Amino acid sequence: MADSFYLPLGDDRWRATVHTTGPWDPRSQHAGPPSALLGRAIQRCQPRDDMIIARFTCEILGAIPVGELTVTARLARPGRSVEFLEAVASAGGRDVARASAWRVLRTSSETVPPAGEPPPAIPGEAIGPAPGGWVDGYLSAVEWRPVRGHFTQPGPATVWTRLRYPLVPDEEPGPLERVLAVADSGNGVSSQLDIAKWLFINPELTVHLHREAAGEWICLAAQTAISAGGAGLAASVLSDLSGPLGVGAQSLLVTRRPPRVRAGG
Repeated sequence: MADSFYLPLGDDRWRATVHTTGPWDPRSQHAGPPSALLGRAIQRCQPRDDMIIARFTCEILGAIPVGELTVTARLARPGRSVEFLEAVASAGGRDVARASAWRVLRTSSETVPPAGEPPPAIPGEAIGPAPGGWVDGYLSAVEWRPVRGHFTQPGPATVWTRLRYPLVPDEEPGPLERVLAVADSGNGVSSQLDIAKWLFINPELTVHLHREAAGEWICLAAQTAISAGGAGLAASVLSDLSGPLGVGAQSLLVTRRPPRVRAGG
């Protein structure tokens, strides 16, 4: 069993391990780990300690295979106070995900905490094996401690999470990587429909941050809205033990699962 989500192959290439496998298809990655890998590339692109990532968006261009990825990043718009960066993940000669991020200058501004309740305490028990109908891999690579709601229960959910493995070998995940690795799970923890009958897949993830995460625990307070016509929106308040640090949002394609074809017709 690999001890990280990705293994380095050199020349900006990475091999995804079983820990990236998403709940829909054993051949495809959950979008959390590749978002974190793209975020890592952006953080390392002409890095500036005097700046912080304020917004990150990942466009999921297709199924991201559990296999080899090439990840590159570039500074698209340099600046003294704000900078715009882009990153691309490709597999098999095609782009499978693109990310963009704004980073802003750290200043001496005062702290004005957001209104609302502080995050709840971390429960003592973690979720067990993956629920029936879900493919395991990513689900077991993250520790899930639900405060309310559950993968198998429709409706809003609040859950504390932490990574059981580093993103890449021998490297402690950074604050941005910890957030991005789990922020894409908002639609899963707050699902409103039966996963055995419906698909609710997000083609993008957008995260807005007003500070960096502290520590290994990240809380998602997620809820999903679905309207007639096939579109949905999953929104999550993201927190650490000190309080809220940002929000995440996912546009959703909501559609019925195709019927399974039995062997022999």
